[in-house]
Amino acid sequence: MATPPGARGTARPTTTHPQVLTGAQVVLPTGTVADGSVIVDGTRIAGTASESAEIVDLRGHWIVPGFVDIHNHGGGGAAFSGPADDVLRAVHAHRAHGTTTLVTSTVTDDMDLLVKQAGLLSELAEQGEIAGIHFEGPFISPCRKGAHSEALLRDPDPAEVRRLIDAARGRARMVTLATELPGGIDAVRLLAEHGVIAAVGHTDATYEQTVAAIEAGATVATHLFNAMPQIGHRAPGPITALLEDERVTVELINDGTHLHPASLQLAFHHAGARRVAFITDAMDAAGAGDGRYLLGPLEVEVSEGVARLVEGGSIAGSTLTMDRAFKRAVTVDGLPVEDVVAAASANPARLLGMYDTVGSLEPGKDADLVVLDAHFDLKGVMRRGEWVVDPQLG
Repeated sequence: MATPPGARGTARPTTTHPQVLTGAQVVLPTGTVADGSVIVDGTRIAGTASESAEIVDLRGHWIVPGFVDIHNHGGGGAAFSGPADDVLRAVHAHRAHGTTTLVTSTVTDDMDLLVKQAGLLSELAEQGEIAGIHFEGPFISPCRKGAHSEALLRDPDPAEVRRLIDAARGRARMVTLATELPGGIDAVRLLAEHGVIAAVGHTDATYEQTVAAIEAGATVATHLFNAMPQIGHRAPGPITALLEDERVTVELINDGTHLHPASLQLAFHHAGARRVAFITDAMDAAGAGDGRYLLGPLEVEVSEGVARLVEGGSIAGSTLTMDRAFKRAVTVDGLPVEDVVAAASANPARLLGMYDTVGSLEPGKDADLVVLDAHFDLKGVMRRGEWVVDPQLG
């Protein structure tokens, strides 16, 4: 596969001269500004431009905030379970698709290996390459394991959960767990006390058990609808509890495979645009094509862009990139661009406690942005004032 622009292990020089990106439709927290401008000075968005600023004419395009992905296992042919070079390869592959802030997700594995990987990922977080670590498994239900090795699953013993977050050295952002399992509620309380997001997912919980988890401090639904009981008229299950509570942000994988468009509309209608976070749940094959891959210890076959376990056929993550999720939301699902920006950027940034620096186009924040054409195809990516993908305006 050809290396995408900006997908190298070493950073390109940061822009040293101010720029004014002008003439585009600019999506701000207050709404969309036609013929708007974004001023970039160094690594930040500025309020005023100097006379020496370079003018970049983006007429006929959109400028939206850089995407924030809180659930991602890899891409570009590499996984976040691998060595540092593989992790960076995957990070840069997604960066070239507009994800300027990324939380790396692990997958169920031996605890010693997860602890070791947490140390490696925490170093990359300290270097600013990633925004932190999401542990998806091993504390999940064997009934709803999806593409996780059942032999390696375990109950969410708070001591074991604590071992992982300690290994992350303050860089653990989220842990997905089946809160109905023994130790689940205590583990949720532990995570909340340590400022780590407790996410309900890969769960066989009832409605009542899910309500109890939310009351204990759970604030995220891991890929809502997927790997959990569906809504029943006498057994409303976890989906209903997660949708109805204002404290919960719901993740959605908008790739056309994981969700029917009506399910996506249901989530937006009941949760509201401020409580939805688009995720990719991407694995190695994102941006790398069909073929055989590994997801943790399990073999995956990717055919026509859909990843499934070789043994059993369960969907195994996705090959999605955030620019595709964004375009689909607008052009297929018919969502307002402002709502899609909220789901792809602002909401996950708020969830991570990073909205003061990323997630919207405001003076003082990091100059993280994506340029889209009139058809919502990606045409440029800037991260911290550096063009990761140079604007393609022809």
